[in-house]
Amino acid sequence: MADTQRARQLRQVETWAEKLMWRWLRDRRFSNYKFRREHPVGDYYLDFFCEEAELNIELDGGHHGFPDQQKHDLEREKFLQSRGIKALRFWNSQLRRNAQGVRDTIFTELQKRAPHPLPDYTRPMKTVKKS
Repeated sequence: MADTQRARQLRQVETWAEKLMWRWLRDRRFSNYKFRREHPVGDYYLDFFCEEAELNIELDGGHHGFPDQQKHDLEREKFLQSRGIKALRFWNSQLRRNAQGVRDTIFTELQKRAPHPLPDYTRPMKTVKKS
């Protein structure tokens, strides 16, 4: 129960970047993949986790540039890798400067790890030959 309470607390203090990412990912809006916010795995809480693709998306603010935090992030990634979970890390500033690039990277990784068929509207239209 403590994990659930801690996850709820973390959700209450979202950054602007986390709010934006959640708008993209919630309710299976992102190519029908299900994501969870602040999902507990071991001692860690994953920002956005897709169990089907075993993919974690982390959004990093400026404090992730400091050596102690970088060391912590590296230990975390090693732990997640040992569980078969891949982490994609984006700086908050990347999200602001290149939102479409971030979305494309996430989509590509999801398709590599747990392919979903593309929706019909993304496929080329078949032309009908008239006789």
